[in-house]
Amino acid sequence: MSVPKGASRRTVLKGGLVAAAGAAVTGVAGAAVAGEPAGAGRKVEAPYVRRGRHVLFPQSGREYSSHAVDLMERAVVVDMLSPLQLSVSGDKNWLLDPGRFTDADYEAYVASGVSSFHIAVGVGGGREAELAVTAYLGAYNGFVATYGDRFMRIDSADDFGRAKESGKIGLLLGIQNAEHFTFDIGAIDQAWALGQRVSQLTYNARNRIGNGSTERVDGGISDWGAAVIERMNTVGMAVDVSHCGDRTTMDAFELSAKPVLITHSNCRALVPGHPRCKPDEAIRAMAASGGVMGITSVRNFVLDHEPTTLDSMLDHYDHVARLVGVEHVGLGSDIDLYGYDAIAPDLYAQLKAIYKDSYAFRDKIDIAGVDHPQRCYDLTEGLIGRGYSDDDIVGILGGNFIRVLGEIWAGMPASA
Repeated sequence: MSVPKGASRRTVLKGGLVAAAGAAVTGVAGAAVAGEPAGAGRKVEAPYVRRGRHVLFPQSGREYSSHAVDLMERAVVVDMLSPLQLSVSGDKNWLLDPGRFTDADYEAYVASGVSSFHIAVGVGGGREAELAVTAYLGAYNGFVATYGDRFMRIDSADDFGRAKESGKIGLLLGIQNAEHFTFDIGAIDQAWALGQRVSQLTYNARNRIGNGSTERVDGGISDWGAAVIERMNTVGMAVDVSHCGDRTTMDAFELSAKPVLITHSNCRALVPGHPRCKPDEAIRAMAASGGVMGITSVRNFVLDHEPTTLDSMLDHYDHVARLVGVEHVGLGSDIDLYGYDAIAPDLYAQLKAIYKDSYAFRDKIDIAGVDHPQRCYDLTEGLIGRGYSDDDIVGILGGNFIRVLGEIWAGMPASA
């Protein structure tokens, strides 16, 4: 469907459903039924409505219940780890040339149902990290400025709702490694001024702050790391331990005066021994801090054997909810709109090669059924099927992370 700049999801979905209902009453063939071809030469614009189910995206043929569609419309959906582009060649990089971002690219974000994306990436380490992060944040600020009618930067908890109401896509700026804080505490204030609102303490390796999840030995958080956490608390930047080793993760919960996040991980109780999954001890400590844990859809984090399915992923939502309460679980897919398996083969091989064997990659990284732009509708259907209440699902889809980020950012200036 063609979406005008700034069009809200409510307008798009409501308009489509009304049009489809009209087609059903008048007998006008203007939409597709799952499994049936559209009329020759017709452009399918509106979803087909049948027995309380909708084909929102005719080209896919996927049906969603009225219940799921209503919940997606009600929720402010926040994916707490979903970069705009996972891995692309330079000639397709939107940050290098924002003009490469097309109407079709924008329409895919609108159709996804996700209101805001935490677009954190890693930018490398060493003494050049601060310059690299400054350049990265500056590039995204420029991208948002270029497309101010389509995107807005998330600087406060209220901005999540504002983005949805305005029809814009919210971008929450974060970094998946605090290497840029390892030489100068003042860099935290500078990053905040440039729009960074969340930072992992480490990626998978050791830095001056602590140890990553695949580091051979985890000695926990250093004295410098403790000072970094204290300053992050003061400035209002959220502490994220998704990639941290076990001891470093537990130290962060002990040291931080504010809730600590696990924006994108899974449960080690369901994938024994995987370093990127969190043990129950850490999940309990996360909840005790007031934090929220986002569940990924990365195949090797979800299950260590086949078949790995949407139900396998839902088991992780269930585990956190039963262990510490549904108010402490959210969405952190750890993929972009199209997933890892859509990456060009040469870049895909390079990406896998940078990780240790303990990541346990298999042939595919994505999970069938949640490897497409509208996957949050499938997640919502799954949560309905698992018996979660409407309020709980709205919390999982975004409300829980919005709540805790509001607590972390309370009293902070919305922007520099």
